Amino acid sequence: MVGASGAIAGVMGAYLLKFPRARIQTLVVVILFITRVEIPAVLILGYWFIVQLFSGAGSIGYSHVPQGGTAYFAHIGGFLAGMLLVKIMGTQTRYYRRRDIYW
Repeated sequence: MVGASGAIAGVMGAYLLKFPRARIQTLVVVILFITRVEIPAVLILGYWFIVQLFSGAGSIGYSHVPQGGTAYFAHIGGFLAGMLLVKIMGTQTRYYRRRDIYW
């Protein structure tokens, strides 16, 4: 299976560590109304990770016949690799504009 979903999951894992207090605007359907709600990224990404984990575990004994499908363990591995790599590589120091020079 070829795809970029593991890399996208890695970006999501790095995002979780880089911006732990970020909030994500989400559309929520309440009966007939659609509204926007801000939910912490930790909850959304944690929920996504748990869904991938259970879906991957459920797909282990599904069939012995080779078939295409979603590579849940690639998502899990990418997510964990993104978290690990952002910790190992660190971040660049930001360069700020000097306050003593006025253009």
